[in-house]
Amino acid sequence: MATGGESIPRVYTRTGDRGTTALAGGTRVDKDSDRIRAYGAYDELGGHLGVARADLPPELDRLRGVLTRLGHELFVAQSELASGDRPPRHRITAAHVTRLEQEIDHFLTEAPAIRSFVIPGGSRSAADLHVCRAVSRRAETELLRLHRSEPLSAELLAWANRLSDLLFVLALVANHAQGVNEVPPDYTV
Repeated sequence: MATGGESIPRVYTRTGDRGTTALAGGTRVDKDSDRIRAYGAYDELGGHLGVARADLPPELDRLRGVLTRLGHELFVAQSELASGDRPPRHRITAAHVTRLEQEIDHFLTEAPAIRSFVIPGGSRSAADLHVCRAVSRRAETELLRLHRSEPLSAELLAWANRLSDLLFVLALVANHAQGVNEVPPDYTV
């Protein structure tokens, strides 16, 4: 049994072979519906966070716990999205948003001040985190698409916005900790 209270008795069920999947509660929806696209994007982000965490060098070990917790928060968001029209068992709250804001503020003290956009990359860790940031932004757009037809909580929308901000700051911290300077874009090329 998973700590979230759910069990996964089988990996395959054959019930999705015709292009639908079940939300928590049994309602079947198309696998390419806005709701499934939204929580699928967060599932993808979870995979990228796993890569970023696995690639962290020892000097960035302090980020490991943050990335692990973000992976757990993705499951909370996905659970909320999978609830469909029934009340979610788990949901993103104002406390989640506040924690992200506090972490952004904290880690900004470790990052150099920037005055422009930056080219994603530098160190391997920063590159991984920039991929996470970009996937997070795309996931947020999927949420907003769903929100147009099925209103979502203000906390979930705010959390989605702060999440990509935190990932950007963590990428800056990763480069700075590894002595890699940020590269601003050259618009004259």
